[in-house]
Amino acid sequence: MLFGIIVLVTILTYILPAGTYERVMVDGRSRVVPNSYSQGTSSPISLLGMFRAIPLGFKAASDIIFIVLAGSIMFGIMEKSKAVENAVGTLVRKLGLERKYLIVVILTFIFGMLGVAVGYENNIALVPIAALVSIALGGDLILAAGISVGAMTVGFGLSPINPYTVGTGHKIAELSMFSGWEVRTFLCAAALSMMAYYNVRYFKRITSDYKLGLGHGLDEKGLTLSHPIDSYKMNVNSWLVISIFLIGLGVSLFGVFNHGWYINELSAIFLMIAFACGVGSKMSGDTISASLLDSVSKAAPGAFMVGFATTIKVLMDEGQIGDTISFYLADMLQGLPLYASAISMSLSQCVINLFIPSGSGQALATLPVMIPLGEVLGLTRQSTILAFQIGDGVTNLVNPTLGGLIAMLSMCRVPLDRWLRFISPIVVSVLLLSWVVLVLAVMIGY
Repeated sequence: MLFGIIVLVTILTYILPAGTYERVMVDGRSRVVPNSYSQGTSSPISLLGMFRAIPLGFKAASDIIFIVLAGSIMFGIMEKSKAVENAVGTLVRKLGLERKYLIVVILTFIFGMLGVAVGYENNIALVPIAALVSIALGGDLILAAGISVGAMTVGFGLSPINPYTVGTGHKIAELSMFSGWEVRTFLCAAALSMMAYYNVRYFKRITSDYKLGLGHGLDEKGLTLSHPIDSYKMNVNSWLVISIFLIGLGVSLFGVFNHGWYINELSAIFLMIAFACGVGSKMSGDTISASLLDSVSKAAPGAFMVGFATTIKVLMDEGQIGDTISFYLADMLQGLPLYASAISMSLSQCVINLFIPSGSGQALATLPVMIPLGEVLGLTRQSTILAFQIGDGVTNLVNPTLGGLIAMLSMCRVPLDRWLRFISPIVVSVLLLSWVVLVLAVMIGY
């Protein structure tokens, strides 16, 4: 699937004219100058250039690739200590399997709030925990992905305090930071409620017949409980390992919010947690090394897919067609009725998100064009940013070029094609909900 997109983008470099917007540096970041688009010399990508873009994609995504490996190493050593299994088994035993649907709802909102408040790639290492809980409850890896990846993507994408989309957008629009949070909070909560309902409905379906699920046949090795639920309890070693993990998580969150830590610093913390858990569990050097290599082997396919997906962005940049696509999509919005223009603006961001998966990068590339266009069409700046956030945030659920999504799916061993089959209905539902909220926002002059 990804290779097909790579070939398509390569072909588009022969069809679409190369073009760029002028950019200026504002607060240390590159920003598009409105009405500055101009066509240049076409830069079609050759067959050699297409394959050359693959190692360049891996180079560009090296930090995300490594955090996938680091997160897998951390979880692998924690899993080897049996601490995570004991914690999950004890949790399920105390809450009771009769409350399994409530547990799914609670976990969906917990992971959703992590997306709202903490970020996206910052939560990669927590995904396997959802896999353990899901399987312990009688679910599958697809349900685990819905609980964790689905909820975190919805929470992050529609977060009322998303610093990458809303924060950058408000800076560009010269609005008070995170103003208008009430509407976005309602939308985010409603979307997470839909995600929780969808997860429970899927869980009920596979409870009646496991073969009706999309997770049938996926590799669950190392993610299943090895003892009956009633036999689980937390021992001293388990408490020590879980405490090390929670302390490390707290340190990483402190660094993110107070020192601007990002992927490389988080990778370092994950490795430190892994080492501390191994030593705290009194593992030998050979055991730690074997667990590390086993974890890397399990994470390697997903890490490879992250680099492969980033190739698409490299091709767009080298062919200089990203700005061209943005220009033509913006031009198509001219002359549309007010409500149709708001929804169409959101739709255009859905398309652009495929080619510019970075939320802040997309904001810097498109909002300097979209905000003046929105004012011409009769939209407030707040409504334009909401339309942008919806287009970017919701389609992150199905965006194969988004490295974080591919990384998280790899952590719970879910292939992209099965994920798309599972998540597509809820994507349509959340988009329709979001557009209703967007139309209401335009009606009240939000």
